[in-house]
Amino acid sequence: MNDELHIRVTDLDGKVHNLPALEGWRVMEIIKDAGLPLKAECGGALECATCHVYVAPQWLDRLSCQILMSDELNGLEVTIAPEV
Repeated sequence: MNDELHIRVTDLDGKVHNLPALEGWRVMEIIKDAGLPLKAECGGALECATCHVYVAPQWLDRLSCQILMSDELNGLEVTIAPEV
């Protein structure tokens, strides 16, 4: 993979998507912009948890609406969580 800012997202079917990312964007916004099935109903207000993802252990443990992309997170790996 090149050095451009990106994240790797595993969807509910187990398919991995390499998504281009913009610094300062929320991971939730990147996933939704790519058309993947992430509801994110509260729009990032940390109130609904419909943007829930499982973050790979070597990264942060947060809701995708609260992760702001940066060079340090280049290659971040997340898995979309099933709805509860």
